[in-house]
Amino acid sequence: MIRVFVYGTLLVGESNHGVVSPYLRNVQPGAITGRLYDVGPYPALVRTEDEHVIEGEWIEVTEDGLAAMDVLETYFGPDHPDNEYERIWVKDVNGQQEGWVYCWTSPRGLQEIKGSSWKAHRRLKQM
Repeated sequence: MIRVFVYGTLLVGESNHGVVSPYLRNVQPGAITGRLYDVGPYPALVRTEDEHVIEGEWIEVTEDGLAAMDVLETYFGPDHPDNEYERIWVKDVNGQQEGWVYCWTSPRGLQEIKGSSWKAHRRLKQM
């Protein structure tokens, strides 16, 4: 199984969860450090050196599940010039879990999400 930290539309109950659900083997809450940015219908995570925490889920998927996420996230491989995201290895803030996460390549021109949760931000946008 492959562990991936998800923080936006791949979360359980969100719009793209169906992309991973056929390949899903386990889901657990988690948190990593970074900043979220609003790209409109989805968030982008940018890793930072500060201690700002992003809430999400650790999911375990098959190889096919990771491949499906690569397609969704426009990820072609390490440092590929057409990547919308990079896939990097991270540890949970508690140090108990580690795995992949998709990080935005540049936050230029994007609005930072104030807070630690995409779900909470999305609910506020809908009000």
